[in-house]
Formats: sequence, C-alpha cells, structure tokens
Amino acid sequence: MVIVLGFWVLFFLYFSLFLIYIFVFCVEGCSFGGRFYSLDDMWHPDLGEPFGVMHCVQCYCESQKTRRGKVLGKVNCKNIKQDCPDLDCDYPVLLPGQCCKICPKGKTCTRHLCFREKEDDLHKSYNDRSYMSSEKENDYFVAVLTGVSSTSGVARARFALTRTSLAFSITYKRMSRPNKIVFLDPEGNAAFEYKVPRGQSDMVCGVWKSVAKPVLRQLQSEQIRISMTTTASRREEVRGKIIKHRALFAETFSSILTSEQENSAMGGIAMLTMSEPENNLHFILLLQGLIKNKESSLVPIRVQLMYRHHVLREIRANITSHVSNDFAEVLTDLNSRELFWLSRGQLELSVAAEGLDPLRISGFITGRKSCDTIQSVMSSSEALNPGKTGGVGSAIFNLHDNGTLDYQIQVAGVTSDVVGVTIEVKPRRRNKRSVLYDLTPEYMKASGRAVGSWSRLEARHIHMLLQNELFINVATAHSLDGELRGQIKAMLYSGLEAPRHELPTLLAGYFVSPPVRTGSSGHAWVSVDKQCNLHYEIVVAGLSKTDDVTVNAHLHGLAEIVEIDDSSTPHKRLLTGFYGSQAQGVLKDVSTELLQHLDQGTAFIQVSTKMNPRGEIRGRVHIPNDCELGSRGAAEESDDLLAKDPEELKKDPHTCFFENQHHAHGSHWTPNYNKCFSCSCQKRTVICDPVICSVLTCSRVVQPEDECCPVCDERKEPKDMKSPERVEEHPEGCYFEGDQKMHAPGTTWHPFVPPFGYIKCAVCTCKGSTGEVHCEKVTCPVLSCSHPVRKNAFDCCKECPEERSPAGPEHVDVMQADSPRSCKFGKNFYHNSESWHPWVPMVGEMKCINCWCDHGVTKCQRKQCPELSCSNSTRTEGSCCAECSGDHIHLFSAEKKMFWDLVTL
Repeated sequence: MVIVLGFWVLFFLYFSLFLIYIFVFCVEGCSFGGRFYSLDDMWHPDLGEPFGVMHCVQCYCESQKTRRGKVLGKVNCKNIKQDCPDLDCDYPVLLPGQCCKICPKGKTCTRHLCFREKEDDLHKSYNDRSYMSSEKENDYFVAVLTGVSSTSGVARARFALTRTSLAFSITYKRMSRPNKIVFLDPEGNAAFEYKVPRGQSDMVCGVWKSVAKPVLRQLQSEQIRISMTTTASRREEVRGKIIKHRALFAETFSSILTSEQENSAMGGIAMLTMSEPENNLHFILLLQGLIKNKESSLVPIRVQLMYRHHVLREIRANITSHVSNDFAEVLTDLNSRELFWLSRGQLELSVAAEGLDPLRISGFITGRKSCDTIQSVMSSSEALNPGKTGGVGSAIFNLHDNGTLDYQIQVAGVTSDVVGVTIEVKPRRRNKRSVLYDLTPEYMKASGRAVGSWSRLEARHIHMLLQNELFINVATAHSLDGELRGQIKAMLYSGLEAPRHELPTLLAGYFVSPPVRTGSSGHAWVSVDKQCNLHYEIVVAGLSKTDDVTVNAHLHGLAEIVEIDDSSTPHKRLLTGFYGSQAQGVLKDVSTELLQHLDQGTAFIQVSTKMNPRGEIRGRVHIPNDCELGSRGAAEESDDLLAKDPEELKKDPHTCFFENQHHAHGSHWTPNYNKCFSCSCQKRTVICDPVICSVLTCSRVVQPEDECCPVCDERKEPKDMKSPERVEEHPEGCYFEGDQKMHAPGTTWHPFVPPFGYIKCAVCTCKGSTGEVHCEKVTCPVLSCSHPVRKNAFDCCKECPEERSPAGPEHVDVMQADSPRSCKFGKNFYHNSESWHPWVPMVGEMKCINCWCDHGVTKCQRKQCPELSCSNSTRTEGSCCAECSGDHIHLFSAEKKMFWDLVTL
C-alpha cells in the first residue's frame, strides 16, 4: 500500500503543470503529457527521468458525445497492477517493460531468438494478428507491390513509424525507376504524394512527415494502400496494401520474387532470419497473384532453395488461398557451402503453384536492404574498462548484395597511439574479447582514419550486423583492451539533406577549449541546401543519465577556436534541445556571418550538458557554400519535395483558413487584428492566445514598433549610472521544449504548451547557475469575498470584484449577500436583469442577439423576426430581420454570416 501511495504522489507532482488540461476534451483524440493520442488509444504514461515509463498505469482515450452528438476524447488512467494474475511458481520474474511477473520458462528468449521460439505461431493463419501486441512490432510495416495493369514489376516497401513520421524504403525489380509514389486512403483518394528524385539506384527513400491522426488509425488498421508509377514510354504502375508483420523486427535477409513471364502482374517477397546457435534459416513468404484459383480451399505450392539452377532443398505444402497467400517454414541445419552462398547473395528462392497451369516466381536472397545508415559512435565511457578521456571514434558502413562490407573509420583525441581497431561481438565474460575482423592494417596513423572493405563476412556475421549485435573497438598503447568502443547499429532514415555517405564531423571533449575529460562523444552530419538552410543530424554516445537530462546543441561561428567568452559569440545559434542520443532538424534564417564561417571552416558544433554548460563535446564544421546573402528562409520546408504553395494548401484537409489566408497545420503566426496575440493551426482549427511577455531583469527597456513585448535596451548605459552587480550565470540561458526557445538566465514566463497555448496557472524560471528550467504551479491567494470572479478569461486566479459606489437602486453593491448575483460576459460585468448586445472579436457588436443577466446566469436569444408575405426579401447590413424589397441584395460579411449560422443552430 505504501508503494502504491508513493507512486501516485510522484505521478501527481509530475503532472501538476498539466492538471488544467489533462481531462480537457479534444477533437478527434486526447492530449496527455505533451503528446496526442487517437480515440480508443491505450498507452503507459512516460514521466521522464528519473521515473521513466509507468508500465503498471494504463491510460485510455475514451470517446464521449456531447449533447449535439459531437465526438470528443477524454483521458482516463488506472492502476492495472491489481489485475495481475496469481502465479503458482516459486520464483516469478519481472521482464523489462512489463507490469506483471510471470513464471520463468525453460529458456530465456533473446531478441534474435524470439523468431525461433514462436515456431508454433508460424503455422497460424496470418489473418490472426495476435502477435502484434508489442509496441515495437507496431512501428514497422511492409507492403508487396505488384502490377495493376500490364507489367511484370514487383516492389517491396518497408516502413518505420516514429510518432507522426513514416519513413519508407522501397526496392523494385523488373521495372524502370518510378517518378511518383502515392499513399491511398480506404476510398482510394490520395492522402500523400511523394515525387521521386532522379537517380540510378534501385532504392527509393522518403519520409511522410506529420501524418494526420485519422490516417494513423487507418495505417494501424491496415486500410492504407500505396501506388508507384513510372514515366517511361510504357507507363507502369504497381500497388500494394500496407500491413503489419511480426517478421519485420527479426528480418536480416530478404528477397524480391518476380516472374519471367511478361505482364504477369504477380510477385512476392521473402523475409528471412537465422536462429542461434543452430544454422536454421526461417522464412516467411508474402505472395500476390501467384494463386489464381480462389475457389479451391487448399492450393499446393513448391518452395525450392537453389544455387545456379541446382535444387539444394525443396519444401511442398498446401496454403489456404481464401484466407491468405502467406506461408512460413524453416530450412534446418544449413551446411557450410549453403551458408557461404547465402552470405554472397548466390542462393535463389523459388516458389511455384502446382496445378494444370503452374506459375513460378523467384529471386536471390541478400542482406536486408533499407535507406537506414549503419553507423557507430565510439566513446571511452562504453569501453570494456570505462573511462573519461575526451576521445572520439566514428564509423559508417555500407553492406553490398555480395556480402562485402565497406567501412570508413576515424579516431581523434585518444590518450596514446592507436594499436588496434577491431570489429567484435559482445564478450561472454568480462575482459574476454571476441574479435571477428581486424581493421588495424588499414588504419593510417597520420590521418587517424581506416578505409577499406571486409569481403569475408559470413552469413552469421551479416545477421548479427543487421541485428545491432556487433561492436567496434579501438585499443591504444595505454589501454590495450580498448580506450574507445561503440555499438554498430542502424540509424533511421530522416529525409534530411545530410550527406550520410560521407564521414561525419567528430564531436569530442578533446576539441573543447580548454579540453574536457569526458566519457561522451558524438558525430554530426551537416549540409547547406540550395535555399541556404542548414540540415543537421547529431548522434551522441556515452552520456550518463545525469548528463542526459538536459542536452543542448549549438552552432557557433568564430574566427578561431578559442575559449568561449560571453562577448565573443555573436554568431551562435541553437540547433535543438534534445533528450536521448539523437537530434536532427533544419536551421533557417542563418546569418551571413555564420554561413561565411561554415564556408571557411571556422564554425563548430558544440553539445552542452547540465554538467558542462560551456560545452562537453565539440567539432569543427567546414561546408563550402555560396550563400552570400544569408539563408533564404522564406521558403517553407517541404514534405519530401511536395511544395507548400497556396494551391497545395487548399487541397490539404488540415489547412486552416483565417483572415483570408490559408495556413498549414502546425504553423504559427501573428494575426493582423492584434499583434499581442499568437495564432496556430491545429487540424483546421485556429487557436489564438494572448502573448504573455517575459519579466525583464534589465534596468532599461524599450518598446519596439510592431512588437507586442518590450525588450532590453542594448545601448550602453551612461557612465554615471551604476550597473547592477554581475552574477555568474549560465551564459546560454535555458532551452524550454514547449515554446522551443532560449530564455535568458533569471527570467520567468508562463509555459507554452501546444496546442493549448500559454498556461497561466504555471510559472517557469530559468536558473542561471545551472541552466535548468524550474516550473511550479501558481498559488492563488485566499480571498475574503463570497463570489470571486476572473476579471480576464485568461487569468489563472480569481479576484474579488471592485465595489461600486451606490448611485440609485439599480447600482446596488453586487457583492451583497442579499442581492441578486451579477453576470460576467467577456471582460464586462452586468447587473441582474441588465441586457446588452454581445461583442465578438473581428465581428463587432451583434445587434441581432440580445443577452441579459438572470441572477448570475447569462442568457442570450436571437431577435424574433416577423413573417413576410412578399416573395422577394433581403436583409441589409446592420439590420436583423429581412425586409420586402426589390432586386438589391446585400450580403453579410463572411465572419458575421458564420456567427449567424452558429447562433441559429
């Protein structure tokens, strides 16, 4: 009971800032902890460090209907630990990411063995989606694209969903390079279109950003299809359905199966993985168009594993045609020759449907292809004997179909000479290294780089590489077991114009001035596009949990790399604040000076943490460019080459129309009617909030024109004016995730929480000594009056209304207990029985609506108009009722007509 009470206390403290909107009704979903969820979504709340994900608390976005039948969302959370079953074993275990303990099984299931232990699932019908309960599996999707008309082309699409971004990697066979990819909703309408850039490879990479919530629900329920077309003289089109599949997480080998027949419009894919320690090859087939006879319940097929047209193995089975064209099986105990041919991409998989008119598709098995980047960051804190040296290592890899692995490695900042660079597996015992490949002969001491190819990868090594099970180790004269070490893993494709095929910029404490002895390191890809916008991707490794709480990345431009002084960073831009190991984005409106420093190689990226606010790791950046006039930031960032012009905005179902202009979903702007408001577009809904100015700590302030808030006067103060005593503070201020801005040390502000705007019931403060943001709930004062009111709708605390001097019986004190209650409408107070016409922003006074105060309750009613006997009637502007007239017709303005329609509902 004490543990449960303690949990709820922590839960309440963490979400105290969001109490005013946790149970707020939202259109088409719920907002919780700064994230959006669709109706009927279930999740475990993430409280962040140090609490993490609360697996024993389950939240649910339930749908509710208003009186008018509108469906809204409401968040409900409950503790599910009490629902855990009683176990009869002596020593139950609690697995990571679970709430309830389970009885241990005979063998532990590791990530690459889960495929093997679910062999009983392989024989289930693939319409059974019970294996998709894992959140990780739900993040991956696949599609088989076959010909719609006369074509033999086949494509395989692999998707990875990260929040609201859908990254896709598409490979194709027997068709020319496509020029357009279209995602189709259940009605066949285009939900998203991607224009494929020109190229020579058989791979298409792209990202669909900001996927709408309804589309995400359709994606999860497998209702989205994908179409890919070419612009060749003979137009080709292939289509397929996007589905979830359990094999995607374990897949390390793949094959696209095509037909040798012309215009066959059939094909398939194979997803394969290896089990350990046996050399078994598990595979799942997804077939399209191969089974022509849908009337027969069981269709015999023949699966063959071949090498140069010689059949090595053969499997015969029956599949259920009317349920699914999927098939799963295991090839057991592959011998050394078969494993060698598998690693070289020389094994061919053939599938044939037996019958009167047999059909056959086949394809070669290669390592899994995707647009992701295989990379590694090596740090001293991840070495077998962890330390803090300030050194860094970086590596990128490229796996070919024939099993050759190209590598590029660079090392800097180590304490002594490099004596070994090796690719290893995780040691089974401490300090018992297991080396797979020695790269030391290719390492050049002068440049600190190793460039070459590993042409002897075994099939097991390819499997381990694509399962993120390999490591790269750098040994030095002072650390023979390894001073730097890093895991080799895939980095998801982001769609940014960052040159991932090139070695990235090294980030190390060794490059900070003065050098920082840190165990963390990183690397970054940086580029400048044609619009002079800066694209960046940063990966850090080796940060401790304490350091990882607050991480900021800055781009600096200085004449030379020296110790940073507060007055010597005029060309410094915040790239992003991130939590975790990766950060990426696009920096617009880059200054001319900073672009010149990038061109000259005198710019650098610096990552600062809570422990080292002046920089923990840093790296010099050199990007040749001809951006003499600075960043052309007027160009909006497009979603995968799809231009955001006015015509495209009109077609977007989530666009907002406000003040005769279309605004994209998620955009922010200042409205014309009031510069002290900030508006945003959230799925066709415009939300405008008043701008809340930060409290300034400077002695002199000025009010700029066309600005809402005053700013500090940067002009030097007179010599006779005594300046306040300088306090040693964090030189870079604080980064707040809500408004994504830097705040000066010592300033206070109300947090901005999208899409709800400014939260006036909370106040955040930037602590200058640590660079941390501290937010706390506003404590309202105790009031002595019996009927306190909010003078402004955006105020957090209520106040006692001002007493009015008596001026006759109609002006009695509204706070007297024995008198009728007053009414508040907008910003005005009205006495009992007092009537008025409501005033609406951007519309004005609505004279056709009468409101009155009835004992503290505001009631409004539209003016009743008499019936007209004439056939032609008009309503002139300024009047409420229609009148009989001739041919002259006056129309309401759009805003008044919209308000009129709402009132008459």
